[in-house]
Amino acid sequence: MPMTYDAFKQLGMRLDMSRGKPAPEQLDLSRALLDEAGTAGFMSRDGIDCRNYGHVLGLPEAREFGAALLDVPTAQVVAGGNSSLELMHDVLAFAMLFGVPGGTAWSKQDDIAVLCPVPGYDRHFAICEALGIRMINVPMHDDGPDMDFVEAQVLHDPAIKGIWCVPLYSNPSGAIYSAQVVRRLAAMPAAAPDFRLLWDDAYRFHHLTAQRHTTPNILEACAAAGHEDRALVFASLSKVTFGGGALAFLAGSPRNVSWWQQRVSLRTIGPDKLNQLRHVRFLRDRAGLERLMERHRALMSPKFAAIAAAFGEHLSGLDGVTWNEPAGGYFISLYTPPGFAKRTVALAAEAGLVLTPAGAAYPHGRDPEDRHLRIAPTFPALDEVRLAAQGIALSLRRALEEGAVAG
Repeated sequence: MPMTYDAFKQLGMRLDMSRGKPAPEQLDLSRALLDEAGTAGFMSRDGIDCRNYGHVLGLPEAREFGAALLDVPTAQVVAGGNSSLELMHDVLAFAMLFGVPGGTAWSKQDDIAVLCPVPGYDRHFAICEALGIRMINVPMHDDGPDMDFVEAQVLHDPAIKGIWCVPLYSNPSGAIYSAQVVRRLAAMPAAAPDFRLLWDDAYRFHHLTAQRHTTPNILEACAAAGHEDRALVFASLSKVTFGGGALAFLAGSPRNVSWWQQRVSLRTIGPDKLNQLRHVRFLRDRAGLERLMERHRALMSPKFAAIAAAFGEHLSGLDGVTWNEPAGGYFISLYTPPGFAKRTVALAAEAGLVLTPAGAAYPHGRDPEDRHLRIAPTFPALDEVRLAAQGIALSLRRALEEGAVAG
């Protein structure tokens, strides 16, 4: 007999699936960073004592490592602390206070806006909200943002200073930007001379299938289009090694890197070079990172497959209910009929499942249709994921049943 929502509720589950975190088993893959910390030493390849101040742009070999990962010249890469989110926050904070190359301080202008493809990353939107930046929703397609909409918005409005982009396995839609979308973003005319692509390449190596998808090099595309300073690229190893102790990268044109160095030098005398040295010696090169990510994939792929199987079993054929099966990244998007996402989350919570709040993937937490749910299957154990996926599906079915009765 198929399980019902009430029967699932009686199981008394207590599971938090609200964030896309690596599972403990994934973190264990990099245990050598801890076990061998004392043997990694503190002298860099070039004789830099990593225990001391200096090198605000990062350890030279860490910058070279980032350059190899991002396919850009070393001089155009900054190696920072453990969080690319920190770099993104500081870029926008510096832009508000001082401006970016080609413009003046954003805070001194009457109105500042950033385009936000939706559904998108809630922390991108939180940064904008905290800094008082107006957000404009942009429809998303499987190949990236709606470029007709984007081009029309930026063409005549100098208040629009940028667009958030997660080009590969977008959070949370799983979209993969096409070459055409990348070229259009790089080449489109913009009324703001200091317009920026905020290029969050968070999932560049986070494949869930044997196919390693890629997107075109945005820095090269911008330079070829005559907009060398347009893109600021962010990436990190937070979901490669340790979420709380990895390193992050910022890449951009020489002028953007020089700008960053000038601004960040007031905030720090240098990053944690000991951690950068440990990572370079642990991962060694891009091939070493890719081998590690294959081990991540072996742990993650069954969890995504379990979600797809449960949704297929319990939700197939329901009018207005869809979900994606991403080829990479950390999330699954589940769409309910309009008006049922919040109720589904509430019912799941009553059954012991903490999900990402409905609407979180939209600016100010407001999904205008109340349809989207971000599912994060990575952290729980596989057996828990199987059961949780069933609970999510049953919660949605109960919400729809309630709606039918009310209707």
